Amino acid sequence: MKTKFLSTCIFVVEDDPMYQRLVKYVMELNPDHEVHLFSNGEECLQNLHLNPSIVSLDYSLPDMTGSEVLQKIKNYNKDISVIILSSQQNVATAIKLLREGACDYITKDSETNDRLLHAVNRIKQENLLKEEVNNLRQELEINYKVDKSIIGNSKPMQQVFSLLEKAIKTDITISITGETGTGKEVIAKSIHYNSSRKKQPFVAVNMSAIPKELLESELFGYEKGAFTGANTQKRGMFELANKGTLFLDEIGEMDINLQAKVLRVLQEREIQRVGAEKTVAFDARIIVATHRNLQDEVSDGNFREDLFYRLLGLPIALPPLRDRGNDILLLADFFLVDFCKNNNLGSLKISKEAKSKLLNYTFPGNVRELKAIIDLAAVLTNEDQITEMDIRFNSPRKEAQFFTKEMTMDQYKKLIITHFLEKYESDIDKTAQKLDIGKSTIYRMLKNEKTTTLA
Repeated sequence: MKTKFLSTCIFVVEDDPMYQRLVKYVMELNPDHEVHLFSNGEECLQNLHLNPSIVSLDYSLPDMTGSEVLQKIKNYNKDISVIILSSQQNVATAIKLLREGACDYITKDSETNDRLLHAVNRIKQENLLKEEVNNLRQELEINYKVDKSIIGNSKPMQQVFSLLEKAIKTDITISITGETGTGKEVIAKSIHYNSSRKKQPFVAVNMSAIPKELLESELFGYEKGAFTGANTQKRGMFELANKGTLFLDEIGEMDINLQAKVLRVLQEREIQRVGAEKTVAFDARIIVATHRNLQDEVSDGNFREDLFYRLLGLPIALPPLRDRGNDILLLADFFLVDFCKNNNLGSLKISKEAKSKLLNYTFPGNVRELKAIIDLAAVLTNEDQITEMDIRFNSPRKEAQFFTKEMTMDQYKKLIITHFLEKYESDIDKTAQKLDIGKSTIYRMLKNEKTTTLA
């Protein structure tokens, strides 16, 4: 049973009247404390329905030992913090009680007041931190509910939703592929926060953002003194994700020499910190993502075939935004509402012309680019709606401009051929090969272009 503490209710369980008054005085130094006094263990246990957050417990009670009361309290609610007060300074007993769940063991002497007050303040601070973590976790679970975090009605996205449903129900390894900006990490978080592991850590590692010389120690951790600068022991990402989910983003960027070690870790389900002799077992669900075609990387010798099959699991291919039709407008509306809310702007809408402009753009940066475009448009507009002029495309990629305006088929052909000629430095043979067209088509276009220029 878990209880969300709304106030600081404290039980003082003490049969010595003098110490009962002393502890009560210490506890009531804070006016927010609601203190209840009990002279034996049974009275305390019968009133646990009052949901104390802290119990100050005398070890030697007339009806039962402090250890027995501690066990019964923890059985009722393991989140109740118990401080043991004892007239005996017995190290073995103190260690035993701390192992059984006590938060502190305080000897009754001249320093009891200060130590008790310090212990209570520390416990209250820890409870506040736990509450913040729980609230954050609940917020994440809400934000990453599939129906809230992933928006789309298009056929490609319906296929993704179908796979997500299967992924959430099992612990199978997931491999997510898709162009940059399609939302691979959002998908990974949605799987985690809707799975049986949602209460446990979600640890994300961008393999391309960490220098290859440091990646092994980041993934597996290291022992103190393992190398220059290793002043303390450090747990790696696999250990930090224990019981939860480890998300390895841009897995295709991993150095070929490290791939063998990752393969062994995934096979054995244990890691060995750099500089360590013993291995450490871990239990984490693995989700990987890449914008590369790993099968091509295997063929080119850049990625181990055995690791590829170990990571393949349930593959989820995310469609580029340009293939999602009216999902563009659904996402645009969502981003606009969210931006206006977070920036205290009034309600804005997207004009018909602006929507048409969005639908005729290819979005090389995918969903991430769409969000940036809508955020900027909301700032730029001087009206109660986003107009065509407020929609600005700043893609550095020329090919993204192919479909931003209507053209004839001959104009499209000319634009495409010109693009590939520029890309391959006027190499007509290579351009013809890549486009699967005859060289004569390219020569004819260049001749017509030259004739038009001279005219």
